[in-house]
Amino acid sequence: MSDLILIRHGETEWSASGRHTGRTDLPLTPDGEAEARTLAPFFKGRSLSFVLTSPLLRARHTAELAGLRDAVTDEDLCEWDYGGYEGLTTARIHETRPDWSLWKDGVPPHADGRPGESAEDVGRRADRVLARIAPLLADSREDGVVVAHAHLLRVLTARYLDLPASEGRLFLLTTATVGRLSTEHGLPVVAGWNQRPLPRVHT
Repeated sequence: MSDLILIRHGETEWSASGRHTGRTDLPLTPDGEAEARTLAPFFKGRSLSFVLTSPLLRARHTAELAGLRDAVTDEDLCEWDYGGYEGLTTARIHETRPDWSLWKDGVPPHADGRPGESAEDVGRRADRVLARIAPLLADSREDGVVVAHAHLLRVLTARYLDLPASEGRLFLLTTATVGRLSTEHGLPVVAGWNQRPLPRVHT
């Protein structure tokens, strides 16, 4: 069974300032573009069984700058819908809800009434992605890649490990970093996490 490589997109204006960025389709900053380019040597010359990306610009652009030009978009890889907390920082939210946690409390609806998502909602999307790619990972010796967003990837990792979606809280993930989900003795494991990629050495 091959491994699943997870890539969080590069920096955006809102990620740099800690604002919750769900469905707001922000571009990468110049620093975010530079971060994404550091991923390219990691993938140069590497054969991959598939590349999936969130349809949001920051993920698609990261994939392109990393040299992953044949990525297929998957709507289920969109970031958590933060509802009425879209664009707010946790510090701002704590001014009125000091004990609030995204992982256990979820979010209030958007001003237009759309409900936003709970951890369990995001977990169901992650489960659909994992179900679709499981046969590809099982039947190939080449790794697969997913390029997406911090909270979505944290939930996906929890579900890969058969943990509740809310346990994604345990997996800190910074911009333009690499995670690797693998198996050991037939059981799912995290083989690498939140790593800055190093160029591959060809011998």
